[in-house]
Amino acid sequence: MMPGDTNMTSSLMTEVRAADLKLVPRRADDGSPGVLTYHSASPPVTYMHICETDHFSMGVFLLKSGASIPLHDHPGMHGILKVMYGKVRISCFDRLERADGSPQAVPPLPPAQLGAMRRSVLRCAGEYTEESGPCVLTPDRDNLHQIDAVDGPTAFMDILAPPYDPDEGRDCHYYKVLTDSDVNNTEPKEKEVWLMEISQPPDFWCGGEPYPGPEVCL
Repeated sequence: MMPGDTNMTSSLMTEVRAADLKLVPRRADDGSPGVLTYHSASPPVTYMHICETDHFSMGVFLLKSGASIPLHDHPGMHGILKVMYGKVRISCFDRLERADGSPQAVPPLPPAQLGAMRRSVLRCAGEYTEESGPCVLTPDRDNLHQIDAVDGPTAFMDILAPPYDPDEGRDCHYYKVLTDSDVNNTEPKEKEVWLMEISQPPDFWCGGEPYPGPEVCL
């Protein structure tokens, strides 16, 4: 996806609303998938698959109230996220080359874990609603991010180009912040941090349900 393509797609997504996709906002006390019920076995996050080609994937994520998509990356990929209903907080990080600036002191870790560390910077953390413009990521900017549902259930449309493909080196990796950083700060804030690559957090998993909206013609 070229910058011009990203700008055009982002502009088009600005106009999309939940009703266009036949999405009905979930209530916090709704037992349907995508709504917080910690006493049930339903997943904290649900994905509605819309379509996928060799060039892009499109779908909708539904987060229960209080749920999060943990800090993760999109290697070599462009992405556009547009909230359909509710509110999300998105915290964006970029990887830094060790040659840039003065490296931070390395946190005390066992030698086996040092290879999983990534020097990064917290670029921004902000809140998005259906009235907000899309959040755009590139292979080099805001590529790592964490998404948190705020004040109730939420849903957002997600486009990735190209889509995840482990065989092509585009696999999802998860991270945790090792150095102090307030990722819930809603003001833009650049701060260098150490991230460590981890396995998928055990309290996060993603279920699926049918997409109720119009078919996409490719």
